[in-house]
Amino acid sequence: MSRKLLKYKNYDVHSISCATPDGRKNANIANWVMQTAMGGKMLCVALYKIDYTLALVKEAGILNVNLLAEEQTRLIAKLGRKSGRDVDKFKNLPHAHDERGCPYLTEAIGYVQCSITGYADAGDHELVICEVQKQVVLHPDKPVMTHHYLREKNLVRG
Repeated sequence: MSRKLLKYKNYDVHSISCATPDGRKNANIANWVMQTAMGGKMLCVALYKIDYTLALVKEAGILNVNLLAEEQTRLIAKLGRKSGRDVDKFKNLPHAHDERGCPYLTEAIGYVQCSITGYADAGDHELVICEVQKQVVLHPDKPVMTHHYLREKNLVRG
C-alpha cells in the first residue's frame, strides 16, 4: 500500500518561542509554518491546541519563529517531547532575548519576530496568524533541518 500523498511533502522544522509579560517562556517544535502574504509580511503557524506554547502565545501576543539547522537535532527531544509546564526548556539551551523580551535560539539559522493578528480553528491545531515585524539571519550557511532529514536519521516516524 502506498503512503498518503501529504507524506511526500518535506516540511522545514522550526521552533516557536515566546515569553509572557510576567516572564514565563517556552519553545516547541513546529513543522507547519507558511508565508501567507507577498514579501514575507505575514505567516501562519499551526500549534497543537493542548501545547503550552499556544497558551503563552495567546497571553503574550508575540512569538518568534526559529528556523532550525540540521545540527540541532537534539532539540527534537528537548523541545518537542516534553512540556514546558513541567521543565525549563531553556536550561542549557543557547538563546537570547530580542528587544521585546521574546526568546530566540542563537544556534538557529535565524528567526522571524511576529506579532499575532488572529487565530483560526484547524482541528487538533490552532492556526496563529502573524504579522512579521523583523527577519534576522544568524547563520546563513547552515543547512535547514527538514522532516525528511529527521526521518532519514530515524528521529521521527512517518
